[in-house]
Amino acid sequence: MKTFSLDTRLEQDTLPVADLDLCSVRLMNDARFPWLILVPALPDLEEIDQLDLDRRMQLLEEIGQCSHALRACVQVDKLNVGALGNIVRQLHVHVVARTQGDDAWPGPVWGSGTSRPYDRERASALVRALSGMLKPSP
Repeated sequence: MKTFSLDTRLEQDTLPVADLDLCSVRLMNDARFPWLILVPALPDLEEIDQLDLDRRMQLLEEIGQCSHALRACVQVDKLNVGALGNIVRQLHVHVVARTQGDDAWPGPVWGSGTSRPYDRERASALVRALSGMLKPSP
């Protein structure tokens, strides 16, 4: 039986935040946009329709949890949610907190400008705040 492993690019570009019932939640290391990545912790997934109905519903619930956590921790004018997978094929969902006037507004964040990594202190504070709100079911 295969085990879950995180795509190398996702691992390099993100910081761990929390493990929920289905997904590993990670913070994109780009301080321009508060941006969570949810990766279902199951092997060999590329598309949402590969999940059974219960897991698709769980993914939707976890997207909601991450959206709520972002709204509580950072300024949000609009949330962008998407699962593109054109560069990294492993199934992952982006939940991006957007603000009017951010570096890519109103366009998409993907491919916009140059990434600016978080400084250690800011990343740690945001990860702590988000992880405090993101817990698996009891």
